[in-house]
Amino acid sequence: MYGNILIPLFMLISASALGQTITEMPLYPGIIPGAKESPVKERTIVLPNGGIRIASVILPTLKKYTPAKPNGTSVIICPGGGYTRLSIDHEGEDVAKALNEIGITGFVLKYRLPNDSIMVDKSTGPLQDAQQAIRMVRKQAAAWKLDPAKIGIMGFSAGGHLAATAATHFNTLADATTKDTSSVRPAFVILLYPVISFEDSIAHKGSKTNLLGKDPTAAQVILYSNELQVTKNSPPAFLVHAGDDASVPVENSIRYYQACIKNKVPAEMHIYPKGGHGFGLNNKTTNDKWFDRLINWLNTMQ
Repeated sequence: MYGNILIPLFMLISASALGQTITEMPLYPGIIPGAKESPVKERTIVLPNGGIRIASVILPTLKKYTPAKPNGTSVIICPGGGYTRLSIDHEGEDVAKALNEIGITGFVLKYRLPNDSIMVDKSTGPLQDAQQAIRMVRKQAAAWKLDPAKIGIMGFSAGGHLAATAATHFNTLADATTKDTSSVRPAFVILLYPVISFEDSIAHKGSKTNLLGKDPTAAQVILYSNELQVTKNSPPAFLVHAGDDASVPVENSIRYYQACIKNKVPAEMHIYPKGGHGFGLNNKTTNDKWFDRLINWLNTMQ
């Protein structure tokens, strides 16, 4: 249910010539936690360059990209968009397809975007969805031929903030009503030009305002500044950023990396001199491919 509205139990399945299978399914089998009835409707936006953005997500879904020969590792992908829309194509679907090429099962998470009109507490809605995605993949791991100990989470920009939140807040259930107490700790986290801190000097103000409102408390700012939430139990981290990122300062990644080192959490970081923000898989300013670096790092996770 969504409020008093029944959620359609849909499942969309397609297959490619390469043997890849794509399945989209509802994230929740019943009631969406913290949801309110609202006239808000989901919107798909097509940019002049053909890019796809999704706004006003009401019904969160998980889209599974299964490679022809899965190796058991899986990654849940959180697209960016400033917590106002989702860059579902180049920070979601394209990445899942790239992961499939190396045998990893990719899951594109269409998570709810913080909005007071559709959720009781907009600051917890996205994290509820990220934790539910981890829970869902772990529960179905055997059926989907996945290793429950190799479920990672990945995020771009504000999606990176969500992924980092999932990687540092797993001891607290965002949905206090759930009776499912299975672990929501990801095995590893991959962060691309992520929003990490809500400290004024380096925060992405749009993401901060959209998630916490215009006047967050000091406690909220600390809670969602994820560099302050890293502990010795946080999962290994892989970070990529560009030094000339004018939207999300590179200091965000640096601080998360430093927090990992301080807490003896394995971490690898790649900072490119140029590339700006939102480059997705392809930083056109360099011949070096961060995805190749990711493959090398993932091999150390085996």
